[in-house]
Amino acid sequence: MALISINPADDSTIAEFEGFSRDQVDILISECNFQQNLWKNKNYKERSLYLFRAADVLEKNKVKYARIMTEEMGKPITQAYAEVAKCAWVCRYYAENTEKILEYEIISTDASKSYVRFDPIGVVLAVMPWNFPFWQVFRFAAPALMAGNGALLKHASNVSLSALAIEEVFREAGLPEGLFSTLLIGSGHVKHVLENPLVKAATLTGSEYAGKEVASFSGKHLKKTVMELGGSDPFIILEDADIKEAAKTAATARLINNGQSCIAAKRFIPVKSISEEFLGHFVTAMAGARTGDPMEEATELGPLARADLRMELETQVNESVKSGARILTGGKRIGTEGCFYEATVLSDLKPGMPAYDQEIFGPVASVIIAEDAKDAVRIANDTPFGLGASLWTKDQNKAEKIASEIETGSVFVNGMVKSDPRLPFGGVKLSGYGRELSHYGIKEFVNIKTVWIK
Repeated sequence: MALISINPADDSTIAEFEGFSRDQVDILISECNFQQNLWKNKNYKERSLYLFRAADVLEKNKVKYARIMTEEMGKPITQAYAEVAKCAWVCRYYAENTEKILEYEIISTDASKSYVRFDPIGVVLAVMPWNFPFWQVFRFAAPALMAGNGALLKHASNVSLSALAIEEVFREAGLPEGLFSTLLIGSGHVKHVLENPLVKAATLTGSEYAGKEVASFSGKHLKKTVMELGGSDPFIILEDADIKEAAKTAATARLINNGQSCIAAKRFIPVKSISEEFLGHFVTAMAGARTGDPMEEATELGPLARADLRMELETQVNESVKSGARILTGGKRIGTEGCFYEATVLSDLKPGMPAYDQEIFGPVASVIIAEDAKDAVRIANDTPFGLGASLWTKDQNKAEKIASEIETGSVFVNGMVKSDPRLPFGGVKLSGYGRELSHYGIKEFVNIKTVWIK
């Protein structure tokens, strides 16, 4: 099977790779397992040296790696620079903090000594998406490697250059050859990897469908999984919010990564009393987004990553409009070359419309007006997803109460949802389970072992 990278800005083919055979994959799994059995005997300080060097390699080659991401999936180049920097941050975070995070937990019992230790689990498979082709991988790889595990990457088929570049980062950092390996395979070969008894666990970031497939097959083989799936994040604006700031941030939160982010704000829920004021600022900000060549630093909105993704987005918008939704700005593709789509705002949405019920993965904002704060929470929770939420109010006590009522893995008050190495990241409901990042994330793929001594 050929893996093809196509530039979504001009439809040109960048690279084409022949997928690995099963024999090649099995060899890489065996090598990763061999290296992991040596790696787990290194102490945290020894492992951290490689992660610090990986951060240095990323920063040294920031322009090179950013251009790869932008060419393969259309991310605006300034956002690609930021993604490389964030990957260096997560490497340094775990290099600096893992020893303390995973130190023995002493527990007083009837034993003369009892404690919990955190041992590596072994080889972990990561099935990763195209939308943040470096960050998604590093937020898995940095804690997994620092915990003493081996790492196998099955990246999305349209970002193979990014996958190989990440492998290059670790190779240049001096990581033992094979401890981190990219598997150039299609999704149909993931089950073969999971069947291998040397692979102990899997993590997936991607669609609900992909998550169910990998989770169910891993469960059949009794292998631990972490799932970070889709999201339809609410962005609630209450009457006492800073309306202009909320609208400005709302546009940024919707258009980040060309609207292709699990934690991008997707459903905008202003209360009725300030809805007209908010919409005035919001529509203006969305319509004014600078669209164009993602390699240009002035560009704020580039193309969608693939032609089929734009077609799906168009279908969701058109079906919603046929059912009564109203387009306030945008609503159509741009030009004949590339996968561009206008920044779009839809209003008058109701349950049953795709733009109300489904995850919209692109630069389309769904506006749903609430009667009051209580109704806003009801609307926010009226979704099968539960990844993140943004809430805007100047009343901290009210914010904390409402945050407790919103069914998501995170709530950001007066700010857009984002991931941070210091904070746990993940969702509930159909947005998945388990956590990445912080001390919670690194403990997902360790053996939490009790030691009791009399």
